[in-house]
Amino acid sequence: MAIVKKKIWPGYFELVSSGKKRFELRVADFKIKEGDTLILQEWNPKTMQYTGREIKKKVGFVLKFKLDDFGQGQTIKEKGLQVISLE
Repeated sequence: MAIVKKKIWPGYFELVSSGKKRFELRVADFKIKEGDTLILQEWNPKTMQYTGREIKKKVGFVLKFKLDDFGQGQTIKEKGLQVISLE
């Protein structure tokens, strides 16, 4: 199982840390799979530095797709996407 490190902004870090945010939406420019460990390292965009805080999470299901896979590329460009967490 791989370990993948990614930056996360402070507001999102707090949401993951509190347990409220239980998903990540990322550009698929890296390899990650179920069972890997995702380390989210808090990054301050104002100072352009890491804060030193990090969260380790085990990766569950990974869904990868292109914006036009479902024939809705233009609509997505116009309206954006929503990510819905199910409980």
